[in-house]
Amino acid sequence: MDVTEGFAITTRGLRKTYRGRRGVHVAVDDLNLRVPVGGVHGFLGPNGSGKTTTIRMLLGLVRADSGHMRLFGQTVPDALPQVVGRVGAIVESPTFFPAFSGRLNLELLAGAIGAPRTRVDEVLDEVGLLDRARDRYSGYSLGMKQRLAIAATLLKQPDLLIFDEPTNGLDPAGIHEIRGTMRALADQGRTVLVSSHILAEVEQVADTVSIIARGRLLATGPLAEVVGRRGAAARVVVPDAAAARAVLVAAGMQVEHDGDGLRVLGEEDPGRITWALAQAGIFLQALVPERAGLEEAFLALTAGTASASGDEGVPA
Repeated sequence: MDVTEGFAITTRGLRKTYRGRRGVHVAVDDLNLRVPVGGVHGFLGPNGSGKTTTIRMLLGLVRADSGHMRLFGQTVPDALPQVVGRVGAIVESPTFFPAFSGRLNLELLAGAIGAPRTRVDEVLDEVGLLDRARDRYSGYSLGMKQRLAIAATLLKQPDLLIFDEPTNGLDPAGIHEIRGTMRALADQGRTVLVSSHILAEVEQVADTVSIIARGRLLATGPLAEVVGRRGAAARVVVPDAAAARAVLVAAGMQVEHDGDGLRVLGEEDPGRITWALAQAGIFLQALVPERAGLEEAFLALTAGTASASGDEGVPA
């Protein structure tokens, strides 16, 4: 079986170094990445972790030092001309004519890339800008400008969309709009790779995630699975916290004090907590299971790994 089957993006042993003032900086280090076909995939990591460099290598904008990359099973950059029509990307702020309407900007772009003119109103409708199509680009909000950029990537009907920090600089309303647009695109069967540092937004929209630091993969998989690796926890409130802690520790549980109560770590079944305390004649005042979040999982995985330097530099 082809290991790339079912994946929009695969990398194996991907490596990229840059030469900077402080010597050679390893931006991407033996990265093995897999992005499933369909859905939203969050590509997460601290600043300088190699996210943008990885995206640029996938798009043929930067040459890898070593390793292998594939888009829909096609080796890149060699086969990029054959597969690039299936890929749309926003890596930097796109340039539009400020005095032209949103529709006219897209019509000019459609003509340049050979897309049918009928696609213009279709993509404007997809991103919710059809009613503002005649307005000048200069009058658009930041969120509308970003949605027009997404509309531009949709002109050639790509199967894979790559967005690098698409919500940078947006207000909460703009972030909400972009999040809804990404989710809608994925629900249509497309694959959306989104690189972002706004974890709460990614958590609301992503189906799968990959977390990297210092150019290396730390965790990958379905969102619930990656978040769940941090372990379950439950907050317990009882009349005598010290006595309850002794009982739970004796039952093999990991327990820590938490204000006026206790926090039981790594216990998947809250019923075991209830049973152990009841056997000792201790009755609960409160038992609240805690859901691990993406931010907690991210911070635990990347603690102490933030790079002092960014992705920029001169190839080594």
